[in-house]
Amino acid sequence: MTDHEHRASIPAVDTPLFPTFSATDLLAWLDGRDTEESDLLDFGVITIGPDDRIVGYNRYESERAGIRRDRVLGRDLFVEVAPCINNYLVAELFHAGGDLDLEMDYVFTFRMRPTPVRLRLLAAAGADRRYLAIRPR
Repeated sequence: MTDHEHRASIPAVDTPLFPTFSATDLLAWLDGRDTEESDLLDFGVITIGPDDRIVGYNRYESERAGIRRDRVLGRDLFVEVAPCINNYLVAELFHAGGDLDLEMDYVFTFRMRPTPVRLRLLAAAGADRRYLAIRPR
């Protein structure tokens, strides 16, 4: 077998090991992972339970926001941790139920100077976990 034939026989890998912020399969990837695996992503991820309590908070988001994971786990995202997103643009979209996959520009204003970010809101109808992905702009 020639070198060219050998290279041609190796299947191409088109899918990265970890999804990007805008990957179409990000929700499915997050649903199948725990926080330790989401720690390897290059953007923030907050996992929200059905009662709006934080059940996952990845390393990137902890370092970006300057808030340790143990300080936010079990706390209400919209009331105790980030009241600046307790509005019709973010919280109400999560509370509406149903499938959700929306990207938007946003400015965080709570506990920090105004910080422009890109948010991605992810949820599947009837699921127990919802996700807020965050990356700096």
